[in-house]
Amino acid sequence: MKTIVSTAEDCVRAAAERLLSRIEEKRDASLALGAGEAELRVLRRAAALAKERGVSLRELRVFAVCEFDGLEPADPNSARRRLVQAFFADTDADTEKLSVPAADDPAAYDEKIRNAGGLDLALIGLGGNARVGFNEPATQFDSNTHVQKLTDKTKRELAPLFGGEDKVPARGVTMGFQQLCFARDIFVIALGGEKSAAVFHMLYGRDDSVYPAAFLQLPPNVTVWADEAAAARLEGKSFDAVRFNGD
Repeated sequence: MKTIVSTAEDCVRAAAERLLSRIEEKRDASLALGAGEAELRVLRRAAALAKERGVSLRELRVFAVCEFDGLEPADPNSARRRLVQAFFADTDADTEKLSVPAADDPAAYDEKIRNAGGLDLALIGLGGNARVGFNEPATQFDSNTHVQKLTDKTKRELAPLFGGEDKVPARGVTMGFQQLCFARDIFVIALGGEKSAAVFHMLYGRDDSVYPAAFLQLPPNVTVWADEAAAARLEGKSFDAVRFNGD
């Protein structure tokens, strides 16, 4: 796991550049995209770069990492709507090639990913409790796409989006680690001090489901971009890190 520490702006820029580079290498890539605030910042930057450089996104296949159960696609908090606004709306990316998991048939999502040849790249963020997507603590490594009851901590974290903890959907549908950890490339973006514990546990937690993000220690192809606040608990620790200043 390669961990890159810098300012939030430089992390977003570097992750977007790397994402666009992967797309240029394979125009019909299959991407797993998270719809958290950090991932959306990267996607907005990547979309702007693609437009500026004339890079077509038309052939991409996009799979949302997770979705809230029960939200209409047009709901402003749905993963579909957030991904469309950040990545599709101002580019030639085809919304017909955007898929989201459904609670009534999670296994169909796994089959769709397999039929696409697997995931070329996953762009994910971290929850404050080290969840990945909606893979909450106690999720096992052999998990596939599944319906997940959201923990109280996750609901508190998401409450500002919905205008209150009681308005956050009770459940989500999420890719499991059998999808995410077998992507050919995995990009993690972590911004802000509220993610510092999750970043620490991702790097040093036991890979036994107590801290789901610790399963990301297992794949060989993980790159983490963390700003200085998110990396605050790593001070003095030894890890495969690169510090850069945007040059």
